Amino acid sequence: MKKYRCLVCNYIYDPAQGDPASGVAPGTLFESLPEDWTCPDCGASKADFEPMDDLRLAPSGHRSGELFD
Repeated sequence: MKKYRCLVCNYIYDPAQGDPASGVAPGTLFESLPEDWTCPDCGASKADFEPMDDLRLAPSGHRSGELFD
């Protein structure tokens, strides 16, 4: 399941976890989120999210998919 990153605050939507605080059950794909769903951290809309690349290369000492500067 593909994760999505908020372009405003870098929140990661992980379908395996869902967003229980907003009533989104674990296993809910990003594409299946309600159109009015917003980022739980900053309130950005779904349009402000981008899919994360599963094969992202990370510098040594970081896990793949981990955000870093």
